[in-house]
Amino acid sequence: PHKEAMQTVAAFLERGKKVVDLSADFRLRDQAVYEKWYQTHSNPELIPEAAYGLPELYREQIKSARLVANPGCYPTATVLAAAPLIKTGKAELTHIIADAKSGASGAGRKGDLALSFAEVNEGVKAYGVFSHRHTPEIAQELSALAGTPVSVTFTPHLIPMQRGILSTVYLQLKNPMSTEELRALYNDFYKGEPFVRVLPGTDVPRTQDVAGSNYCDVAPVAGPDGRVICLGAIDNLIKGASGAAVQNMNLVLGLPETTGLKGVAVVP
Repeated sequence: PHKEAMQTVAAFLERGKKVVDLSADFRLRDQAVYEKWYQTHSNPELIPEAAYGLPELYREQIKSARLVANPGCYPTATVLAAAPLIKTGKAELTHIIADAKSGASGAGRKGDLALSFAEVNEGVKAYGVFSHRHTPEIAQELSALAGTPVSVTFTPHLIPMQRGILSTVYLQLKNPMSTEELRALYNDFYKGEPFVRVLPGTDVPRTQDVAGSNYCDVAPVAGPDGRVICLGAIDNLIKGASGAAVQNMNLVLGLPETTGLKGVAVVP
């Protein structure tokens, strides 16, 4: 849980242990930003040491880290969906919009009336509008990719399913590209990545195709006037949490990165 790791991590590190932290306590590199969105940080001296645990972007840092901050579920899907265009400088860095839908398990297992079947079934709602705590995490990682500060408008939605996230990122290209050209760029960017699948042709991601797996399916789609929609789908409980933690653990321990993670989606 948030606030717990910052109080216990130091003791493990002093004993020579390596830590993969699934809370948000060490994800944000700026202490002031963390304290604005979460609470006072009781162990800020460890913040610079933490490697952000998105292997597709920080594999080498993770391998040598004592402390790995497992990413949030929404940032994982959103950043992987947009990363190739931000990193290569193909996209404008203004007016970036990310719209994401998540199943109810994204809010955990706590007893909450708002997450009960009667409240969630047959309905869709936005939540955390302009206030969701994954917003600064997404902005941080897009800024790192761009090499300059980037802001993002992020809105999550709760939808009536158990698991899965579909993130839709709206970008403006500096110069128009076709969907075919965009897919080629994505294939080149993610070449050799064991858990990112760039979908072929004009296919778009579906949450059921990644359910129960550590895969992230991504696909950019070209629109008129240089506009592009970037889509990313993950299982929020696997690639968005526990699977990513195992992937990071494998890297930290020098194991094959895919160990224990080769399961395919549980599509009927």
